[in-house]
Amino acid sequence: MAVVNDVRNRIITLLVSGRTESCRGGVVVIESVFRTADVAPEDGFDMWREQMANAMAPMNMSADQPEQFAAEMSLRMLGEVGVWPTSLESMSFVRTSQLIRQSDPDRYHLTLPLSGGIGISQRGQSGFHGPWEMYVVSTSDPFDCTNKEITAVGLDVPRRLLPLAGDKVRRLVTRRLSGREGPGALLAETLVRLGTESIGSFRPSDGPRLEPVVVDLLAATLAHHLDADGELPPETRTRSLALRIQSFIRHHLQDPELTPGTIAAAHHISLRHLHTVFRTLGHHTSPAAWIRQQRLEQARRFLIDPAHRTTPVHHIAVRCGFTDPAVFSRTFRNAFGLPPRDYRHQALSSEKTPTISKGSTVRQGDPT
Repeated sequence: MAVVNDVRNRIITLLVSGRTESCRGGVVVIESVFRTADVAPEDGFDMWREQMANAMAPMNMSADQPEQFAAEMSLRMLGEVGVWPTSLESMSFVRTSQLIRQSDPDRYHLTLPLSGGIGISQRGQSGFHGPWEMYVVSTSDPFDCTNKEITAVGLDVPRRLLPLAGDKVRRLVTRRLSGREGPGALLAETLVRLGTESIGSFRPSDGPRLEPVVVDLLAATLAHHLDADGELPPETRTRSLALRIQSFIRHHLQDPELTPGTIAAAHHISLRHLHTVFRTLGHHTSPAAWIRQQRLEQARRFLIDPAHRTTPVHHIAVRCGFTDPAVFSRTFRNAFGLPPRDYRHQALSSEKTPTISKGSTVRQGDPT
């Protein structure tokens, strides 16, 4: 998967140093970025310890050569939920009973490794997790962790926000939760998107929906492994279904037979219920219109990608689910203000993305 290969570079290049608020009419995401490369070598490890305490919880940490330790992290707060992409060299973390008595944020922490590996132990259970093998721990119980050089995305959620009993969640601590299949795949995909998306791509309307979306996906993933889906609140199950439907659409855009009817059938729901579920994510558009928007955006990305410079436009159209080249050209022009060939030429010749026409209905950078 391409995102695995370039996630470290995107973490470095997309995030802006310092504390940033994406407003555009309302606070969406608050971001704090730290890189050991930005401070004196002798201060890097101590400052990293402080950053980890703020992002997760106070811990005792050690590294073989702390004066040469390198790490970076971006902490993005979505309300009370923290999402933080990070890359760091080999080190160890220990959260002791004494540290818990001194400070306990009472949160669940999930780690999604993207490269490298992590060994974790808590409550007499332990495991080693490689890429796309998530695990969860509680800040309220001691744990110890040793990682090899990794890139990862962390997620911190207040325990009171998770609609699952604490004694049940404890059964899953340190257990391998797949980020490649089932509800976990959707959670992992969402965390990577939230962790690597340019902060400027978020809109004010994203604010109130991102926190519950992430919490719902975590709850659905844990409930799946506990065989406790029926214990989730109805609104959590509905939002999780809506997100699964969106993911299904994105992965089947090439199929010209992708329609609201086939989507409803694939998820064993009625067409009417599909429209109802779709509205739970705040989209003011129909499933059919959203499919068209996603196809157009995918086609736009192909057209401006130098790697596809020589791919015929009609091949790109077919790859994005458009079977009629004339319809594709007309629809693309209505959305972006230029025919596909002209749009590609302008983008690749200037190395800049053309300005989208004011009438475009295609949304850029949807983070979920």
